[in-house]
Amino acid sequence: MKKILIISPNFPPVNAADMHRARQSLRYLPEMGWQATVVAVDPRFVEMSQDPLLNETIPSDTEVIRIRAFHPQTTRRFGLGNLGYRSMWFYLKTCNRLLSKTKYDLIYFTTTAFPVMVLGRYWKRKFGVPFIIDMQDPWRNDFYLDKPKHERPPKFFFAYNMDKFMEAWTMRKVDGIVSVSAGYPETLSKRYPNIRPEICTVIPFGGAPVDFEVLGSAGIKNPLFQPSAETIHLVYIGRGGHDMALAVGAIFSAVKSGLQSAPQLFSRLRFFFVGTSYAADGQGQKTIEPIAVRYGIENQVTEITDRLPYFTALQALHDADLLVIPGSTDTHYTASKLYPYILAKRPLLAVFNENSSVVDILAKTRAGTCVTFRNEDPPETTGIGVLAAMKDLLEKIPFVPDTDWNAFEPYSAREATRKQVTFFNQILGL
Repeated sequence: MKKILIISPNFPPVNAADMHRARQSLRYLPEMGWQATVVAVDPRFVEMSQDPLLNETIPSDTEVIRIRAFHPQTTRRFGLGNLGYRSMWFYLKTCNRLLSKTKYDLIYFTTTAFPVMVLGRYWKRKFGVPFIIDMQDPWRNDFYLDKPKHERPPKFFFAYNMDKFMEAWTMRKVDGIVSVSAGYPETLSKRYPNIRPEICTVIPFGGAPVDFEVLGSAGIKNPLFQPSAETIHLVYIGRGGHDMALAVGAIFSAVKSGLQSAPQLFSRLRFFFVGTSYAADGQGQKTIEPIAVRYGIENQVTEITDRLPYFTALQALHDADLLVIPGSTDTHYTASKLYPYILAKRPLLAVFNENSSVVDILAKTRAGTCVTFRNEDPPETTGIGVLAAMKDLLEKIPFVPDTDWNAFEPYSAREATRKQVTFFNQILGL
C-alpha cells in the first residue's frame, strides 16, 4: 500500500469548494492501493461556514490531522488574511515531523490556499518526497491585469506580485500538475520549461452520488423558498463575479424579452443566486443584482452572497423548478459544481463560453441544455438563444432530464479518483 500525504487546509466540516477533491477521493483511494493522511486546518481557524453533514461522507478510518493557524484578526494587521499564509508555519512544523517518521511516497496539494504550496519544494529537497499540485484555480492570475480598478479584487497588485513570485519558485521543482481545466497546464508550461505535457493531467471534479444519499435521509428544509405551483423557482448556487456578467446579462436579457412576448409565463419566474462571493459572511459584494437592475427585473432576482451549508445547497438544487448556471468569459473556467447540478436530476440551463468543457459534458450526458456565447458578443445577442431555450424548458416543467448515466460515469468521483491514482503511479514511474 503506497502512502500519500494530502495537504488540504479546508476540509470537512468546512464548507469550501476546494476541499471536494480530497473529500471525494478518500472513499476510493484504499481500494486502488493508496493510504492517505490528510493534514487540514482546524475549523476554528478557518473563515468559512461549516456543514457537519460533510463529515458523514468521510470514511471513518481516514487519518485526519488538524493543525492550528494564526488568527485572521492578528494577521490582518499586516494585510494578510489568506489561510495559506496563516497556516504555513504550522504546516511546516507538523509535516516535518510526519515526514521524518513515516515514509510517504507522494505529497499532494489540493487547495486554493496557494501559499502553502511553496512547502512542496522545501519538503522535496529535505525529505526527497515528490509533490503534485492540484490547480483548481489560477495561482498567479493574469485575468484582471487589463481590467479597470473597480473590477479587480481588493489589494490586487500586492497579491498578484506575491503570487507571481511564489508560483515561479514552486513550479520550477514540481513533479506533477493536476488541473480542472486544460488551460491551466498550458499557461504554466509557457511560463516554466520544466512543466511538460507528460507531467500534467486534466481531471475535473467528479460527481458524488453518496452526497445525495446522505441528503435523502437528512430531512433538510430549503431556506430559500417554498415550492409553489404559482411561482417558478430558478436556482444558481456558486460564485459570481464580473467575468460572469456576459452570461448573466444574456439570461436577464432573455427574461426581459420574455416578459414582453409571454408575460403570463415569465412573470412567474423568481431567481435565486446564492453563495456568489468568497468573502466572509456578511462582507460579500453583490455582482448579480446590479445586472438585474440594468434589465429592469430586480424584483424577480435575489442574490445572497453568503454560502449555504453544502447539503442545504444541495436541497435547494433538488427543490428548484429549473437550475441555471452562468459561465465565465475566462475560457479556462469550468463550473466545479456542474456534477451536483446533474445529480440533482432537475431541468438545467447553462450559458457558457463555446470553448468551455461544460458544453461537451452536457451534450454527452444529455443532462441539460447549454447555450453558448463568444466573448465578443453582447449579452442581448446570446440572450436570443437563451430565450428560446428557456421557453422550451419552462413549457415542459416539471420533468426529469433524460440523462445518459452511462455517459456520466466518466465524470463520477470514483472515475476521477482512478485517474488521479493512474497519474500518481505515472509520476512515480510505477
